[in-house]
Amino acid sequence: MALTSRCRLRGRKISMEAECRKIISSRSDSGSGEDSLDRLLPPAGAPRRKSATSLSKTEPPLLRTGTRTIYTAGRPPWYDEHGAQSKEAFVIGLCGGSASGKTTVANKIIEALDVPWVVLLSMDSFYKVLSPEEQSLAASNDYNFDHPGAFDFELLVTTLRKLKQGKSVKIPVYDFTTHKRQKDWKNVYGASVIIFEGIMSFADKELLQLLDMKIFVDTDSDIRLVRRLRRDITERGRDIEGVIKQYNKFVKPAFEQYIEPTMRLADIVVPRGGGNMVAIDLIVQHVHSQLEERELSVRALLASAQQTQPLPQTLSVLESTPQVRGLHTIIRNKETSRDEFIFYSKRLMRLLIEHALTFLPSQACVVQTPQGQEYEGRRYNGRGITGVSVLRAGETMEPALRAVCKDVRIGKILIQTNLDSGEPELHYLRLPKDISEDHVILMDSTVSTGAAAMMAVRVLLDHEVQEDKIVLVSLLMAELGVHSVAYAFPMVKIITTAVDKSLDDFLHVVPGIGDFGDRYFGTDGKDHWTDEDQEEPSC
Repeated sequence: MALTSRCRLRGRKISMEAECRKIISSRSDSGSGEDSLDRLLPPAGAPRRKSATSLSKTEPPLLRTGTRTIYTAGRPPWYDEHGAQSKEAFVIGLCGGSASGKTTVANKIIEALDVPWVVLLSMDSFYKVLSPEEQSLAASNDYNFDHPGAFDFELLVTTLRKLKQGKSVKIPVYDFTTHKRQKDWKNVYGASVIIFEGIMSFADKELLQLLDMKIFVDTDSDIRLVRRLRRDITERGRDIEGVIKQYNKFVKPAFEQYIEPTMRLADIVVPRGGGNMVAIDLIVQHVHSQLEERELSVRALLASAQQTQPLPQTLSVLESTPQVRGLHTIIRNKETSRDEFIFYSKRLMRLLIEHALTFLPSQACVVQTPQGQEYEGRRYNGRGITGVSVLRAGETMEPALRAVCKDVRIGKILIQTNLDSGEPELHYLRLPKDISEDHVILMDSTVSTGAAAMMAVRVLLDHEVQEDKIVLVSLLMAELGVHSVAYAFPMVKIITTAVDKSLDDFLHVVPGIGDFGDRYFGTDGKDHWTDEDQEEPSC
């Protein structure tokens, strides 16, 4: 489905399709990370059924590439104005016998929901690691995979709880051919709705407490057997004798003993599986109502806050030397050409990054000079440094960071203001692996209310980056933005070249610098910046 609507990136009307394609085609420096734009949808070209519920609106904005289907809608705030987790993901538990159609029902719900940021979590990923003896039994179809003891419930409950809380998690990938977990686990982050399916979804008390809605898929046993034969032979490389042996010895008894009795725990029983669209529409309607009740308005709360206290001690403003003030004079001038704006902005960015690095931990060290003398100096005392830019204007600061930090790793976050709600929305995320151990330089060009900066910090915290290891750097900040970030995250260091006093009625920094991204990338369509061109900031 082609993207026909035109979206604003950071307040400017540009093609979201072109922006997403640009991001997808690029890779982070680490060569790995996580991509929160992948969505669970039918293959390209498959028909999409419109939801029958009155709560369903227009078709969601989509972008299809050769191998992916991507939502271009963003994730709204999942935290309050204090930066704390304020709403959890809505978790739907799907239970039923083997090959009952749980995954089909899950995909039907996802399709009918028409909302982004939905995660499908399968219990099959959480089979226990088998011992050599158990491996031999599995190879001869004599190991019972349909017993509660076959699952790693401790890992499953921990993973689902973290995902429900909005944290980044790693999901094991189970190979049904070798009966082993693969070496590389899958990173998952950013769920508004989690659909968890498995034959033992209702078998654990802790697991049940995490489910907001419990659905049992009830399918005739003969149909389940036929489906299991087809799946295990074609997808998992089994032979028909082995499949039937396993079914009669383990699958059927386990269903009768462990699975069927849990039907009484279900809020909804869905007969006939994915073909029961009446039941699916009822489920979707309930989920929509729950999501509407959980909507937040973070930016409005920040904008209405009265900030009368002094600027926080975690703020450091680059000394306003004649050179720094001269650079500000040039880049704030609306008559400055784009070439000069870029050149002098880069000079100011370099000074800002150099200043920010002085706040990283260091330790004393002694080296030998070429003259054979000792020199008492200092060196960085940390595991590593990662730069994370808030797209798109924050990306302009990456060259300055690379110039002073050799082999620095780079991550990217795309946050865009929703023009209908006024709230920041998370659209894209790619972070290097093991970022939790690093000090992180979070880069954005300007900060007005602080809403987008707060979202970016919240993302880092969800990936287990320690708060006191985050350094937010920005060329220009409003006092409101400084207070908002410092109040929510008191251990985050805030580094800037200047702090302007106020915002106008459109939440633009005053006196300000204009839309930095438009002026830098030349997307305002004009040779010079005028007051009438100033647009919606990224907060």
